[in-house]
Amino acid sequence: MTKKQRKIFYTLIFFIGIILMYFQIEIYRNTFINWKIPASIITIVGILSFLADFKNYKRTYEYSGFELYLYSWMHYIIGFGFIACSIFMLTNFYFAGKEVKTENYEIIGRTTIRGTTKGRTDKEQPVFIIVYKGKSKELVFKNEYFEKMNLYKNVEFETRNGLFGFDILENKKLN
Repeated sequence: MTKKQRKIFYTLIFFIGIILMYFQIEIYRNTFINWKIPASIITIVGILSFLADFKNYKRTYEYSGFELYLYSWMHYIIGFGFIACSIFMLTNFYFAGKEVKTENYEIIGRTTIRGTTKGRTDKEQPVFIIVYKGKSKELVFKNEYFEKMNLYKNVEFETRNGLFGFDILENKKLN
């Protein structure tokens, strides 16, 4: 590959990683998985791609010293790491089992986040905390539930078993 082709490649991988990061966050919100697993995948793949490809990266850009390592880590972690983790999360989500199980859980806590859907960050989105299989899980709902968030006592949802054994959340409903 020429230097110009490598620059296009690294830039493309970086932006694909950023785009997939968005989808991965949405999938993560609807998957019962410990945050350490995706973080480990991102880190391990980023480190392995750094070790395997750093010489090419160094020949591609004219950075030196700290800048070289900072920018290369950004490319490897955000690009390769998030692409690999997104493949893992999307595969678990879209190749989940067909059997659906309906469950009902008591809400043990409430909080809010700023809405991020469709560029509107001015709306608060309610976040309800439940205990699922002994672990705390935050469920993010649309901002239309914000006004009455303190009235809800339970959350009912359907789950399916993901391809890699991590449960998938579907059709959540507040009661």
